[in-house]
Amino acid sequence: MEAAVFILSLVDCCALIFLSVYFIITLSDLECDYINARSCCSKLNKWVIPEMIAQALATVLMLVSMHWFVFLLNLPVASWNGYRYVKVPMGNMGVYDPTEIHNRGQLKSHMKEAMIKLGFHLLCFFIYLYSMILALIND
Repeated sequence: MEAAVFILSLVDCCALIFLSVYFIITLSDLECDYINARSCCSKLNKWVIPEMIAQALATVLMLVSMHWFVFLLNLPVASWNGYRYVKVPMGNMGVYDPTEIHNRGQLKSHMKEAMIKLGFHLLCFFIYLYSMILALIND
């Protein structure tokens, strides 16, 4: 049972890594003017809720399986995703808004956030991989 939890978490983490890389590439394209702000934001906003769901799934899996350290590791990122989604101002297109993405350095902060998330998901990937191997050996 424990190995199945970590296998599912590993698959979930892989999806989150690919999503983080997609966010970085799309934001880089906007920064280099390969795409316009409207298409960039519509592409990114499409994946905000699936990212929230995937992160919440990993967090809930660790809570249900009583892996407290990994649960507490995932909780701030899941909370941050929820906070960002709830705090979208009225009238904006979504978390990524084309009229505001170039203002006040939001593009740089979104890029920095995507890089931090990529690093976090890579760390979690290796934690899940180690835990999965340990669980398979113990079974």
